Order: sequence, then structure tokens, then C-alpha cells
Amino acid sequence: MENEVYNDGIEIIVANASHEKYVDEILETISAAAKVRGTGIAKRTHEYVAQKMKEGKAIIALAGDEFAGFCYIESWGNKQYVANSGLIVKDKFRGHGLARRIKQKAFELSRTMWPDAKLFGLTSGGAVMKINTELGYVPVPFSELTDDETFWKGCQGCVNHDVLMRTERRYCICTAMLYDPAKHGKK
Repeated sequence: MENEVYNDGIEIIVANASHEKYVDEILETISAAAKVRGTGIAKRTHEYVAQKMKEGKAIIALAGDEFAGFCYIESWGNKQYVANSGLIVKDKFRGHGLARRIKQKAFELSRTMWPDAKLFGLTSGGAVMKINTELGYVPVPFSELTDDETFWKGCQGCVNHDVLMRTERRYCICTAMLYDPAKHGKK
């Protein structure tokens, strides 16, 4: 995958070990955004996000040496499902389509690494739902997502985890969205 530099000077690239220096700022930005929106978010550790970078499973947006945005990917259910998670854009870079560009790059990376996997995400944000829809995702019941217990354990750090558990993982505050490559053909 090629690095992309846009006319706003922001470079969107597949992250690597050299980008670990941004992990704490990424995690703080994600946490702050969730608080402002009053929504839950699965908490991730520094080590977890750094590992995604080292594995080439993360997208980072940089304005020079400044962190501008981020997203990572993970496979679940014996690589039959892939989630794009942790999409965040730093406040000062919002409102210019950067989230869409990051998500597009994460989508392309997911399709390259796991071309036959179903891509999914959980979100409570209208902007992310719109981006997902543009990429071909559709809202689905939670039952159409991975049954991989490790994925669902990631929801334990969310403030809305009790809703998920009370409904036996059928419903939550988030909307489940799925991209099934079998319905879109090879791209």
C-alpha cells in the first residue's frame, strides 16, 4: 500500500514500530473524545496499540511530526472477521474529511490482508456510520458478528458493557455494521 499525502499536508500511512511514540497521545485522544460524546469505548493498553503498529495493522495520519488521526485493525474468529477499531481524529484536524481518509485506508489494508473476511465495526457515532455506509457496510444484528470471545472481552472496558451483558450480547448502545465481501465481489 502506498503512503498518501493530501494537499493539506497530512500523510496517511500504515503505522510501524517507529510510531509507538504516539501511542499515549492516541489513547488519551480516544478517551477524551468518548468523554465529550458521553459514549463508551473499549479501552486498549499502550502495549496493545503498539503491537498493532509493529504488526502493520494500524493506520496513522501525521501532519509533519504531529499526530492527526489513527485507526487499527484486528482479525477475529479464525480470520473470518476483521474489525476496524479506535478511529480517532485529533480535535484540531476535525471537519476536513480526515476520518473518512483514515477509515478508507484501514478498509483497504483489511481487504489486502484478509480479502475474504467480513469487516465489521461497532459504533455509536453518526459520522462513522455514514463513512461505513459509504464503504458498503450495512447495519446488522450483533448475532451476525464474530462469536470470538476474545473480541467480546474487549467490550468489558466500555461504560455500556452492562447493556451488552443484560441483553445477552444481542443489543447495546453501539450499532453493529458489517461489510461482507461475498456480497460485493472481489475488488
